[in-house]
Amino acid sequence: MLIAALVLGVLVGGRLPDLSGVTRRLLRAGVVLLGLQLSVVQLLTLGPGVLVAVVVTVAVTFFGTVWLGRWLGLPRGLYVLVASGFSICGASAIAAVEGRVDREDEHVATSVALVTLYGTLAMVVLPLLGASPEWIGLSVHEVAQVAAAAPAGGLATAMAVKLGRVALLAPIVAGVGGRGAPPVPGFLLGFLALMLVSPLVPGAVLDVAKTVTTVVLAAALFGLGTSVRPGALLRTSPRALLLGLLATVLVCGTGYLSLRVV
Repeated sequence: MLIAALVLGVLVGGRLPDLSGVTRRLLRAGVVLLGLQLSVVQLLTLGPGVLVAVVVTVAVTFFGTVWLGRWLGLPRGLYVLVASGFSICGASAIAAVEGRVDREDEHVATSVALVTLYGTLAMVVLPLLGASPEWIGLSVHEVAQVAAAAPAGGLATAMAVKLGRVALLAPIVAGVGGRGAPPVPGFLLGFLALMLVSPLVPGAVLDVAKTVTTVVLAAALFGLGTSVRPGALLRTSPRALLLGLLATVLVCGTGYLSLRVV
């Protein structure tokens, strides 16, 4: 749904007024609501070894992708967004980070396209390799893609590991802010607050909140899409495609090795 909303925004963008102000507010609201999908209790059930693997995988993927982006000569805005999406939770992470870095609108669309393309590839390939639920949760980019790739008996484990990665959205967003940006933006405090209270919220309310979160983020990505120039997007640099491939190899490889070591 998030990807479809972005594509629709790109297609109709030239016919609509500037939506940047509304888009920014929707992005922040969506990230705050995302906190309700997490629970400290869920994270603690993973055990110390898997939690260490989560932290190592996210850190190596993020900083490794940033280094690769510099090495490939790509714009900082693009490679920071790619690093965030590939290391954390795909389009939702990109939506959370985009307001914290200097970037072009095409960088957002390109990074979402890359994380969708390579996340889908990982979603198909990892089950064919007999990947464990933990490895799938550590490696596949989008939450929905993890749900599709995980074996039925290991879905809960894979999703818990994935949500462990999502929990690290907070330090990533706080860390990428440029000069003049608050060290911890207000919407991130809201994300953390809802994560802490989520175990106290009734399941029916959480189900509704999950749907609302998806709708809000989809509306935000639609707004982002309206500001994208399709001609520039179609000229995506082969170096950006290579960065996406290398980042996918990095997250899958680090996830596998970290599970073996810990």
